[in-house]
Amino acid sequence: MQTPWVLIWLLALCGVAAAASNGSSYDQSRWNEIHFKPAIEQATDAQCLACHREIVDRRVLESSPAGIPAQSTLAWYQTLDTYQGEQDTFHRRHLVTAYAKQVMNLRCNTCHQGNDPREETANSSATGPSDLVQRKQVDPQICLMCHGQFNYQVMGVPGSWLEHGKLFGDNCLTCHAAVRTNRHQVNFLQPEAIEQAAQKDSDVCYGCHGGRAWYRINYPYPRHAWPGDGGVVPEWAKDRPTSSNPRFAVTSQANDH
Repeated sequence: MQTPWVLIWLLALCGVAAAASNGSSYDQSRWNEIHFKPAIEQATDAQCLACHREIVDRRVLESSPAGIPAQSTLAWYQTLDTYQGEQDTFHRRHLVTAYAKQVMNLRCNTCHQGNDPREETANSSATGPSDLVQRKQVDPQICLMCHGQFNYQVMGVPGSWLEHGKLFGDNCLTCHAAVRTNRHQVNFLQPEAIEQAAQKDSDVCYGCHGGRAWYRINYPYPRHAWPGDGGVVPEWAKDRPTSSNPRFAVTSQANDH
C-alpha cells in the first residue's frame, strides 16, 4: 500500500524541482500554457526538457533494492537484437539512445498532449469532457501504434511469429516487399532508416509489431493504398481509415526536429 504514495511523492518532488529550475512556483509551472492545447502542440523538446530534463538524465539502477543486478533481470523483449547496450529507461529508449535516433523521430508531444489537472477523469459529469484518459496522461492508442500485438490472423500466418516465422525465412519483408509498401509514413518514425535496418535484422520489424506488445491486442492501422494493391479492400479492412491521423502527418517542419 505504500508504493503508490512513494510514487506520488517522487513525482511531486520532480515537479517541484522542475518548477524551481525556471524560477516559477510549482503551481505557476503546472498551469503554464505550454502544458495545454493549443500551445503544447507546438512545444519543442528543448522547451519541455528545460524543466523536465531529469526524464532523460535518469538512469536505471545498477541493482534492485533487493540487490539483484540489472543485467540479471532482462525481460524477454530485452533479448531482441534491437535492444542493445545496457538497460535503459523508457524515455531514453524512445528519445536519445542510438537506436531511437536511428529509426525514430519521437518528440515529447508525440505522446504527451497535456491534461487538465482539475479534471483527469472522463465523463465524471454530464457536461465534462469525454476525451480525457483516466489516470494516464498518455493515450494508450499512441503506444499501440508501434507496440500492438502481431496480427497474424489478418496476415494469413497460421499462428504467432515466434512459432511460424521460419516458414517465411524469419523475414517480414518476404511478403511485405510487395504488400503495404507505403508504410511508416508518420512524423514520429524514420521510414527509410527502418527499411534499411529491416533488411539486415528481422527484429527491427518484430521488435515493435509483436515483440514489445503493449497490450494483448493489435492496432487497427489505417490501410493506405500502395502501388500494385489492385484497389481491392479485404473484408477486415472495410471499416478502417485510409490515412493516418493528421497530427502525425509527415511535413517538412516535422523533419526539422
